[in-house]
Amino acid sequence: MKRFFCVLVSVSFNFWAVAQQDSIRLNVKLNDDQKSISVEQTLVYHNPHKKSINQIKLLNWVSAYQKRKTPLLKRKIEDRKNDLYFAKDEQLGKLESLQYSYNSTTSEILNTKQENIFIPLSEDLKSGESITINLKYQIKLPDARFTGYGINVNHILLKYFFLVPETFEDEAQSNSFYRDTEETANAGSFWKVNFEIPKYWKIYSNLIQNNDFEFEGKSINDPEFQISKEIYPEFSLNVDGQTVKVDLGYQTNEYQRQILGSVLTNHLKFIKSRTGNLPEKLFITDKFMKKEEFIGIDDIKFWKFKFQMFTDYEKTDLDYFSTISKKVMDEFFINDKTKDHWLKNGLKSYLEIQYLKQNYPDHKLIGNLADNANIFGIKPLKIFHASKLKLQERYGLAYHYIYTQNLDQKITTPFYKLSNFNTTAISQFETGSLLNYIAEYEGSENFNDFLKQYFSENFESKIIGDDFLKSLENHSRGKSAFLKKMMAEKHRLNFNLKSFDDAGNNYLVKIHKNNSDVIPLKIETETKSGEKTTFWKSGSTLKTDSISIPENSTTKIVLNDEYIFSETNFRDNYLYTKGIFSNMKKIRFKLIKDIQNPEYNEIFLTPRLTFNAYDKILLGMNFKNQGIFDQKFDYSVTPYFSTGTGKLTGSGGLGYSILPPDSFFRSWNFAVSGSYFHYDDNLAYKKFGASTSLNFNKNPRSAIGRSLYFSYNYYDRELTPLMIENNLYSKYNLWNLGYAYSDNRLIHEQYIGGNVQWMEDFQKISAEAFYRWEFAKDKKISFRWFAGYFVKNETKNALFNYGISRVSNYSFSYGLLGQSATSGILSQQFILAEGGFKSFFNTSVNQFITSINVDSHLWKWFNLYADAGVYKNKNRATQFIWDSGVKVKVIPDFLEIYFPIASTLGFEPSFKDYAYRIRYTLVLNLGALVNNLRRGVF
Repeated sequence: MKRFFCVLVSVSFNFWAVAQQDSIRLNVKLNDDQKSISVEQTLVYHNPHKKSINQIKLLNWVSAYQKRKTPLLKRKIEDRKNDLYFAKDEQLGKLESLQYSYNSTTSEILNTKQENIFIPLSEDLKSGESITINLKYQIKLPDARFTGYGINVNHILLKYFFLVPETFEDEAQSNSFYRDTEETANAGSFWKVNFEIPKYWKIYSNLIQNNDFEFEGKSINDPEFQISKEIYPEFSLNVDGQTVKVDLGYQTNEYQRQILGSVLTNHLKFIKSRTGNLPEKLFITDKFMKKEEFIGIDDIKFWKFKFQMFTDYEKTDLDYFSTISKKVMDEFFINDKTKDHWLKNGLKSYLEIQYLKQNYPDHKLIGNLADNANIFGIKPLKIFHASKLKLQERYGLAYHYIYTQNLDQKITTPFYKLSNFNTTAISQFETGSLLNYIAEYEGSENFNDFLKQYFSENFESKIIGDDFLKSLENHSRGKSAFLKKMMAEKHRLNFNLKSFDDAGNNYLVKIHKNNSDVIPLKIETETKSGEKTTFWKSGSTLKTDSISIPENSTTKIVLNDEYIFSETNFRDNYLYTKGIFSNMKKIRFKLIKDIQNPEYNEIFLTPRLTFNAYDKILLGMNFKNQGIFDQKFDYSVTPYFSTGTGKLTGSGGLGYSILPPDSFFRSWNFAVSGSYFHYDDNLAYKKFGASTSLNFNKNPRSAIGRSLYFSYNYYDRELTPLMIENNLYSKYNLWNLGYAYSDNRLIHEQYIGGNVQWMEDFQKISAEAFYRWEFAKDKKISFRWFAGYFVKNETKNALFNYGISRVSNYSFSYGLLGQSATSGILSQQFILAEGGFKSFFNTSVNQFITSINVDSHLWKWFNLYADAGVYKNKNRATQFIWDSGVKVKVIPDFLEIYFPIASTLGFEPSFKDYAYRIRYTLVLNLGALVNNLRRGVF
């Protein structure tokens, strides 16, 4: 009797607990077409608001899979993915019908295309009260190629498709949209799901499985169900007495199948030792694995060559630890992953850092690549500082890189507003680094004790980010108080190791901090033999402070070594105590561009090889202080030996950038430069200039850029006696003021620019607009418009005229191989500027010109082009001209060949000199090619 009473109490308690949360019961039938599902659903909904409501909002996120005007489509376009935009109707998802009933009310929702469906209530539902609603609906499932969810070849992955109330709904019941960012839709509800599917299919889920077709449990993370034709690996692991089931939703290779059981067990033991508990079940889909695996350890494949950075075991170990860490966090507690994304992501990175310290303490950032890349017994990668960086330094490096671009964002930025790079560099790496910094300061064991206690108290519960930070602050006795402020701003904190004084057996180290925040500081000393000693200085509001450390044969003092803390400048964190470089930094020359070593003032030497028609082959060496990371102050000097003239030529420049964290502009750049090359046979030019450009602030997810620029250039050209006789310009000044707007997004690419240019003898204004439309997948048409007008033109010759077919490169700013070529293959180089005509019209314009250039896809590599325009020269009648032809895209936008067909001149293939009328574009700017390839990364 006593036992029966205990069971009754237990059952009653569990029933009461479930009754306090929403419950969702589903009967799901996979229809015969295997592309849609029929759903019967019972929803017990509790009003979570402080006020009564007269409607219930259900998320209908399958309706996000549309080809126009949804936040999901916008995000995919921002990511430079056009599959959804060009999808066929049968590939899209949608809610096809919806009937609902409650109490005595039965009705139907007619508009099922909205992502938020509101069910009206016949009477207000008071705060805390519940209502039972019955739903019947049918869903057309989308193709999985868009987000990974939906119909795939061998399986159907269901997530975010069922109609559910939003867990973190605000009081106004505002609309919420699906963006494929693993946002929280419905968590904390009790689910019971029964499937009706063909017998030869199998179902996997993150919920507990009652039988082959039934699942139930509390949804800590949004439920996901994978209906598969294949059998996938399943593991039942004993982790320190706790049984954890790990199911994979994909096939593994033979090697992974042999080691995964022990690898996953080790991972879970490591995580449990720091969190104190583990979820009962983990389900890992292929989509999740690819998204959460360890970044930067894949083999490097180039053509037929493959360079292995890490062994197969190391890659498997790290990939699965990273994935398991995030999956444990997902199933550990409930949080708003849009607002507090940094909590789970940061804890994942913290666990990674701890795992690397314990298991890969000496592994390098590029793994074994430096040792494996062997050329005739020489290991060239060994010369790079990147080959000496530790793997765990990647966390600080990633943040530091994005900071140098001034494209970093606040940690507390809503997840969907973070750029792709910042979802990793900020949400994961920076947050994880800060948690690790606190752990090192107060002791890892102490920090892990906090995690155990906190997650024990909040296991499978809702957690707010601010509550986590407050609890950590209390536990650390205020040591972590600075975190909240740092996370809420684009911080620009920097510690500067100013100097030290020898005070007998101690060094009195002077340190400057650029704000008054109370932040602890890690200080290390190193002896000649490499022995290191660590000291921690408590935080202080003082901007300039000092600390006394033992001398102990110290040769070097370092602040925050190995990028442990998110500083803006690591180059002022090192001082030497002995020798001629005492109290200063050493200078080091490095061959080839590299990740800067902050310990030194480095000068990078890079061999250069280039060509023009008059200098011929140019052999040079570039000297610059900027490595892979941008710097506020940079210089670059490149002397060349001209094999065509036997003389020294070259160029050089200085630049400085202002990069405010929060302003109406992203960067304000100042530069001075000079160059000396040949523009004709045995004729040289000198160019000296000063410029400034203001790049306006931008949404880091956007491809839009806006800039205002101003420049002054002085030119000094050598002239032949005949040129002097013809009154050509030898020396002149050019002033430029302009504005540019660009939008390099997919589908609709745009550019608009305006420029005012003047010198002593002329003033002219010009405007240019460009639009490129991808009207079908990988098929584009572009339109360009140009207009130029001389406000004043008292020039002595045609040097400064607008070009129709050829540009007059008087500013030496275009990449022409033959600056003065008038015949031969070098003269056939085409630059899309000014008039933009491909056919040769042997004239230029000294009054006004306007033209339109059209370029459209024809077939594979072939395009059709057409140009038309009107121009007028002084004392001449206005002329209309046109041309047309075929363009072959060898490398689009970089190497293209134009074959003229018909124009004002006639049918050009019939001309005897047709071969000389063929034009080509050739862009030898590797930086421009790299920028083009990396679109969408940021």
